[in-house]
Amino acid sequence: MDVFEAITERKSIRKYKNVAVEAEKLEKILESARLAPSAANRQEWKFLVVKDQEIRDKLVEAANGQKFVGQAPITIVACSTESERIMPCGQRAYPVDLSIAVSFMILEATELGLGTCWLGAYDEVKIKEILSIPENIRVPAIFTLGYADENPAPRPRKGIDNVVCYEKYQ
Repeated sequence: MDVFEAITERKSIRKYKNVAVEAEKLEKILESARLAPSAANRQEWKFLVVKDQEIRDKLVEAANGQKFVGQAPITIVACSTESERIMPCGQRAYPVDLSIAVSFMILEATELGLGTCWLGAYDEVKIKEILSIPENIRVPAIFTLGYADENPAPRPRKGIDNVVCYEKYQ
């Protein structure tokens, strides 16, 4: 599978098989994050791999009751170890850096035949309490990982003419 095929095949999975993810596959997914680009190559991140069922069950509540968070065999929590850095363009570096790293992991997981779901609905304070994450660390991204037990239809996408313009914003 090439990168574009992984992009087109990726879907948000909310139903997982009760099958463990092989250590080699998990390592490759985590390695893809380690190799991801970051502002000034600072790599100001840590990725918490949560496999323990009891902890994942607690994360369900912190993730607005999304039960699949407890069903997936792994939840990966992306943490920023430096949340104040502003890039020359005026944007904070950490949401950009961690979005790139998580995207790399999700595409690698897709290539390896695994399903993922990027969470946007969660209580960061509760997540930090459950996982003993220090107060100064931000959690801009969380995703579930495992073998899909569903094959949802692709979600509709806007046409290329609606999302791309040339030379000037239209």
